[in-house]
Amino acid sequence: MQEDSRRQLPFIREGAAVISTGTERRLCEESFYRSFNRMNAGGQMNEKNNIDRVWDIVEKVGVCMLTTQFADGLRARPLEARPDRGAGLIFFVTDIHSPKEDEIETKPDVGLVFIDSDEKAYLSITGRACIVHDADKTKAAWRKTDEVWWPGGPSDPNVCLLRIEPFTAELWDGPASAVATIFEFAKARLTGDEPNLGENRKVTVKM
Repeated sequence: MQEDSRRQLPFIREGAAVISTGTERRLCEESFYRSFNRMNAGGQMNEKNNIDRVWDIVEKVGVCMLTTQFADGLRARPLEARPDRGAGLIFFVTDIHSPKEDEIETKPDVGLVFIDSDEKAYLSITGRACIVHDADKTKAAWRKTDEVWWPGGPSDPNVCLLRIEPFTAELWDGPASAVATIFEFAKARLTGDEPNLGENRKVTVKM
């Protein structure tokens, strides 16, 4: 795409906001170029930023679908994640009588799915799970809302922790997300190609 045709683009949509040509568009482009050194030649953010984005989504979304394996196939259920970014682990407060405890002891490989509907970002994590009986760790992960299920608090004998060690994360940035929109228009300016806002961009991250 030549410079003349680029000037004909009336605006850039970023979520609900409209970035018009002129100053707003220039500021958008400048914001991208400041972060461009964090992207590789293929247009993906470098590994550290990819990992940071994964943890940002986990912390923001909170509730995910946890999928375990059992004799007849797969089973999924919603759980609230308690991420520990520093340790690179994800914890869940759960009940010792839940069927997933037995399932994990037999087949510890699990899947987690987080959806950030605001950013149209979709995150799938695969990892290794184990059951943890540790009063101090349970207390650290405990939230007031957990008392609805376990009135006895973190010392309730029915409470345990599910610990997930993430191995791989796959992240899809939807076409309406700010990250994808800014990237596509900046790439178009650099390469002369039309911006592609109709497809998801996928990033695979080793955790």
